[in-house]
Amino acid sequence: MQFVEGLSDRQAADAVRSRIDWKYALSLELIDPGFDASVLCEFRARLVDGGTGPALLDAMLARFKESGLLRARGQQRTDSTHVLAVVRSVNRLEFVGETLRAALNTLALVEAGLARWFDFLRLV
Repeated sequence: MQFVEGLSDRQAADAVRSRIDWKYALSLELIDPGFDASVLCEFRARLVDGGTGPALLDAMLARFKESGLLRARGQQRTDSTHVLAVVRSVNRLEFVGETLRAALNTLALVEAGLARWFDFLRLV
């Protein structure tokens, strides 16, 4: 998610603290405080030192194959054009959803303000 959105470690850590979609994707509670940006660097170092990078890549490739994003044709890379296109499409859908949520929140605030104004006018 950090790579897809082009975020620095600090920005990604902030996203985990403040964005509902990131909390959902990471199976975190809404009240989860998140983590410090240095955790991401330490995590990458542990992946390299422990040699678990290939296992993570294999698990991702298996998941992509199950989802129909990859076909068995020999070697494939996770940065294949069609995989990135699907990720971008999902990301755009999330942006549309966030825009709709923000618009609805704004309308709710405006409506609440208007309701208070009409209540005030009835008293006058």
